[in-house]
Amino acid sequence: ELLLPLTLKWAEEMRLALPESLATVTSKPAAILGVLAGDLAAGRDADVCVFDPNAHVKITADFLKSQGKNTPFIGYELPGRVRYTLVGGQVVYEA
Repeated sequence: ELLLPLTLKWAEEMRLALPESLATVTSKPAAILGVLAGDLAAGRDADVCVFDPNAHVKITADFLKSQGKNTPFIGYELPGRVRYTLVGGQVVYEA
């Protein structure tokens, strides 16, 4: 729940292009692990996160969906808001 906003914040600070920054948390780790995941390709699972990179989120305990609410990022305003998450082509999260 914090990976996308923190990745976008890091990319902003490092002046990285969106595709390059997202690859650091998707296709590049998958390639290192030898897993066929992390990108969109014919015949692969359709696991997708649809997000608005221009929206911002204020990190609060109420924002966090996980049971663990202890994070050093409480109070931060970060870029990127997830709108939908699809796993295996099925919507599993909708904001």
